[in-house]
Amino acid sequence: MDFSNFHFLRPTWLLLALLGLLLPLIWQRSRDLQRRLRGNIAPHLLPHLLLTPNDPHRVRPVHLVCALLVLGAIATAGPTWQQDRPDFLENRAPLIIAVDLSPSMDTADVPPTRLTAAKHTLHDLVQRRKGTRTALLVYAGSAHLVLPPTDDPELLDTFIQALGTDLISKSGKDVAAVIEQAKRLLQQSPGTLLLVTDGADVAQLPTLKDDSLQVLVLALGSSPTLKQLASALDAPLGSLTLNDDDLDWVARHAQQHFQNADEQQRLLQWKDAGYWLCWPLLLLALVSVRRGWSLNWGAVLLLGLLLPPTPAEANPFLTLDQQGRWAFEHHHYPEAAARFVDPYWKGIAAYNAADYDLAQTTFSAMNTPQAAFYLGNIHVRRFKFDDAISAYQHALQLQPDFPEASANLALAIALKKDTESAANNTPEVKPDEVKFDKAPGKGQSKAIQTQQANNDALWLQNLTTSPANFLRRKFSLQDQEAKP
Repeated sequence: MDFSNFHFLRPTWLLLALLGLLLPLIWQRSRDLQRRLRGNIAPHLLPHLLLTPNDPHRVRPVHLVCALLVLGAIATAGPTWQQDRPDFLENRAPLIIAVDLSPSMDTADVPPTRLTAAKHTLHDLVQRRKGTRTALLVYAGSAHLVLPPTDDPELLDTFIQALGTDLISKSGKDVAAVIEQAKRLLQQSPGTLLLVTDGADVAQLPTLKDDSLQVLVLALGSSPTLKQLASALDAPLGSLTLNDDDLDWVARHAQQHFQNADEQQRLLQWKDAGYWLCWPLLLLALVSVRRGWSLNWGAVLLLGLLLPPTPAEANPFLTLDQQGRWAFEHHHYPEAAARFVDPYWKGIAAYNAADYDLAQTTFSAMNTPQAAFYLGNIHVRRFKFDDAISAYQHALQLQPDFPEASANLALAIALKKDTESAANNTPEVKPDEVKFDKAPGKGQSKAIQTQQANNDALWLQNLTTSPANFLRRKFSLQDQEAKP
């Protein structure tokens, strides 16, 4: 453990430790009868006139108060020697993958084709990044969001393998639109955009530079515009390899950028280690319970105010919203939903707990864009696409710049059309014979409750169309809406 950076976050509290060190001296001085009587009795007579009994107790209450004040002051001052790095920083950096779906990606110079080879590499990449948030964009003459940031590699790979050059009808290579989409997804947080492409639109190159976003270019083929694209974006240029070098290259650049940005944002944030002193403080408090000892309870209460707060789970004096927040941060979503009073957080907790009845009731009583957005998500999961479309449209009325609601609105419209098409084309088949598992009037009926899906992968499996057809329709609708 490196203590070279040891310091205190709140050093002013160390003055209280100085007071604690002076207390035994002050107490001893107050008990010095010779000093008090020196002005009234000749100094050479004092030793013979005073009887000072031997104190069998070496440790007195004042020494306990001294130790408590010193330890409490050190704990409150915030001793630290390492930066505070939350658990999520141990994972890999957030990444946005943008795949070029222009017709040139069907070229076979990278066997079997450029796009197929890219999909194989991306399959390995998302499996390696399991548990880390990754988003998926595609582009040709227009850019489209396939999946917002998710940590589910199976869901990502499902849509990656469904990609094809026939999904976007608009021709071109609109990298500028990809950058705008990526910036909206990251929302000023550190992250990396990975462009998987075989070329660029030369006319766009002078306008592509953006210092707020790190871009990596994973090249397919040998087009000279690839180097021009990397130069215009000031981006590292890599290529597919037969081993894992390309994956290591992406991970190394993304993580380095993320850590550098995080160090700049949290330069003065250090891990407070003062809470470790709670244990010796507790031990001192237990030792103080001795017969014949008395203590000024005002000092004890003052010391209690200086101690670091206890964890929320052990503190019954927290408000219900604070208890709910603790449960939510520890992923105890049903408990959080039960404790929250704040309607928005109660709805969020219920949504994460897959208690969609409670979430719908809670969000329905609110008139905010976020509440309408989550209502739309609930309706989509229940295949109530008309209600979902109305909810997303309401969210966009309240907040026009809401890219997630816009993307999900297009998704709900596409799902509705796919469902209607499947229903219209399904032939009616009547059974030859109907049998029941028990005779009429006998036995008992029992309601069977099924657990509602709590991630996108489960409800997406219920689509009545293939992912490719779904994406094709979705992109077509978005391109039609984007036309002036």
